[in-house]
Amino acid sequence: MILRLAIASLFARALTVGMTILAIALSVALFLGVEKVRTGAKASFADTISGTDLIVGARSGSVQLLLYSVFRIGNATNNVTWESYQDIAARPEVDWIVPISLGDSHRQFRVMGTTRAFFEHYQYRQGRSLELANGEILDDLFDTVIGADVAETLGYEVGDPIVVAHGLASFTEHRDQPFRVSGILANTGTPVDRTVIVSMEAIEAIHVDWQNGAQAPGRSTPIENIREMDLTPQAVTAALVGVDSPLQIFALQRAINEYPEEPLLAILPGVALQELWSIVGIAETALLAVSAMVVVTALIGMMATIFSSLNERRREMAIFRAMGARPATILGMLVIEAIVMAAIGAMLGVAFLYVGLIIAQPIVDSTFGIWLPINAPTLQEFWVILAVIGAGAIVSLVPAIRAYKMSVSDGMMVKT
Repeated sequence: MILRLAIASLFARALTVGMTILAIALSVALFLGVEKVRTGAKASFADTISGTDLIVGARSGSVQLLLYSVFRIGNATNNVTWESYQDIAARPEVDWIVPISLGDSHRQFRVMGTTRAFFEHYQYRQGRSLELANGEILDDLFDTVIGADVAETLGYEVGDPIVVAHGLASFTEHRDQPFRVSGILANTGTPVDRTVIVSMEAIEAIHVDWQNGAQAPGRSTPIENIREMDLTPQAVTAALVGVDSPLQIFALQRAINEYPEEPLLAILPGVALQELWSIVGIAETALLAVSAMVVVTALIGMMATIFSSLNERRREMAIFRAMGARPATILGMLVIEAIVMAAIGAMLGVAFLYVGLIIAQPIVDSTFGIWLPINAPTLQEFWVILAVIGAGAIVSLVPAIRAYKMSVSDGMMVKT
């Protein structure tokens, strides 16, 4: 009986009730959407590099080493000498090792020197390997492979020339040694998309005529002569390492951290990522708090809507009381109305969330490199729905208590 009366009352005020339900639905979708983006971003950060056991660089902080070697953010405090790199590569625990040389740029995109082994061993998103969308991998000394974002932003195609600039914010370019785009990588959603990749020998080649960070006056060695030189690197910025057995990781890490020839640092990418994520944890908590406040605001709006309708429903309540309805019936009807609105709004919010995920998933993945998983509703989402319904019932008690206290004479009175 009370449920039927509550539903009939909701239909009688369809427009106001519909707007309230929509506000609750949007707030629930926002709250759950923030959580999906948070977990998706966290997983995407973790999946930026996969299958690499250690990252080796000059001694600094673990987060700093991770940022400049993987995310191309910041700079190394020092380089690792080629002799030290070879010593590490020769250790019996090492299955494979990939050198990385950073420092130059091309129109605000980082240039990375490496070997063909990078394309064989670099993995992301749980074991996915790099793939070429077009062209081939570094067949000539002055070939370059560019990431998907570089190609899209600058409009490059295979065969186009590229001139590398010295440093990250420098107007000095290596114009006498231009590169040719030999390949374009498929989109990965990782920093590789924003990287210009050349060979380690090419990094040495473009700096043949440079001394102390500047080009020697009057020197310009012909490219033909450069090709005949010994272009063995003098140093590397960092190295990605894979070991034969997971049991050897910590022993190798300790040996590198205690390397006697120069101060080195070896980090586990997963541990460094967790440390990085803990740094931004405050912002993460603040974002969740803001989205939770949006849900609270929507529920308070529902309470205000019920309050504002009481004056219009005074005669209705008085008639119910005059026909024998007990105060508990009036109170129960208003609480049930709130529960129904909150339940429909919460479930509609979940539906909005999944429709939004289906639409936004490819866009967010290609634009920001964040993969938003679309899974079955989780237990946490069911708890959110129940919490919203419970909160809706609680906030409705205030106007419901006021309604059942209204006297019959007050409800029947016509005010002028």
